[in-house]
Amino acid sequence: MLSSPYKEKTAQKPTLLHDTFFNDLRRKEYSRLCNQQHTYLDFTGGNLYAQSQIDEHQSLLHKHVLGNPHSGNPSSLLATQLVQKARDQVLDFFNAREDYHCVFTQNASGALKIVGECYPHSKNSHLLMIADNHNSVHGMREYCSNQGGTYSYAPLNYEDLTISDIDLEKHLQQHKDKKHKLFTYPAQSNVSGVKHDLEWINNAQENGWDVCLDAAAFVPSSPLDLKKHQPEFVAVSFYKIFGYPTGIGCLLIKKCAFHKLEKRWFAGGTVQYASVSNPFYFLADDYERFENGTISYLDIPAVTIGLNYINKIGMQRINERITSMTKYLYQSLRDIHYDNGSIFIHLFGPSCRETTGGTIIMNFFDTNGELISVYDIEEKANHMNISLRSGCFCNPGIDELNNHITNDGIENEFYTSNDSNRKELVYKLKNMRGATRVSVGIATVQKDLDQYIKFVKSVRDKFYLKQNNYKNILKSKS
Repeated sequence: MLSSPYKEKTAQKPTLLHDTFFNDLRRKEYSRLCNQQHTYLDFTGGNLYAQSQIDEHQSLLHKHVLGNPHSGNPSSLLATQLVQKARDQVLDFFNAREDYHCVFTQNASGALKIVGECYPHSKNSHLLMIADNHNSVHGMREYCSNQGGTYSYAPLNYEDLTISDIDLEKHLQQHKDKKHKLFTYPAQSNVSGVKHDLEWINNAQENGWDVCLDAAAFVPSSPLDLKKHQPEFVAVSFYKIFGYPTGIGCLLIKKCAFHKLEKRWFAGGTVQYASVSNPFYFLADDYERFENGTISYLDIPAVTIGLNYINKIGMQRINERITSMTKYLYQSLRDIHYDNGSIFIHLFGPSCRETTGGTIIMNFFDTNGELISVYDIEEKANHMNISLRSGCFCNPGIDELNNHITNDGIENEFYTSNDSNRKELVYKLKNMRGATRVSVGIATVQKDLDQYIKFVKSVRDKFYLKQNNYKNILKSKS
């Protein structure tokens, strides 16, 4: 092990809240992490399932005979009952039973696709997004523009990756002549962890906008009360909240906005009537309208199990725990630098971590101030059995801002390049951009945070010694 030339600051770090509770939870439900000496810091990418979730779901499948819900036989009726129980549990979890429909989807992206595809875009519509959206939101602009609608973006502040309330208000005041206006934004950034103001929902609606809230990164660690804030549409992925099952999300549709979504086709399970003798068909008048074909009726009961698990822990306790861990990690990383005071690590986003989610993004620099490839960092982390994430995180807005990337000429290069040159272009772009992202969750304990801090310091020390050795070689040759 390399000895460090640095005298580290010994400032008192923030206290990790509910430490005894979550240490016990880790031992009981996530012992595989300890058994494999695995430091998992990719909770925004995907949460980890608890052992009890798997045991309970496996027991349910062993015990019952479940069949396709679209029938009236015993196996079908039981599956229908369990699916409805999950649907009700989801609505209760978000305090939405009275006001919303719950449509099960493949994931949050599938939920956003329904809104993008079915919203009444036309020459008389406008779509407003923010630069901090996920690609699954950015893709909605294609439905908009293909149907003659216009779209625009509210920009991010470079200093802290937030959106100015004043700038957003200006955007919300525009397009008063449009009949249909849709504002889509994330409750929490999947990259920076910034929580965008839920009051924007009310402000937008007062200015005549429908609101689609991407809640995928927000709800794993923050309560969402849909009695208090009532966007027309909400997208959620359940594996982000409790790890299992994957491949299940939902779109929550406010009942009074249900018929704003105009579905232009039908499939099995979505119609009350269809015929081959004439073109007439009649769509289902509730959530079934958007659940195409057979839903994942064996996995959906696991959603009930997962939500019960989270409810037992308590969302408020999860929120307080994750906030304290994020503050602990941010403060520790902020104090790591080279001996001469030059920057080793740059942390993006707000310096105050009181109200952010459990995500921190960063870039690393060598002693000459050159960016260290994020993929080199990831490879080094792999050697220490640390799971983190590198890249752009499907969020080009933050990436372009952080890395000062302009797209001048890129579109033309993509269209005029052959396959080989295009691959080279993609490789070149990949190495120009990106960051390292770590994110904490319910299974994180202090030793995970300390292990990552130790890893970061080891990377710094190796680059310091490498540069020193290089200088010594040059000196000996002079």
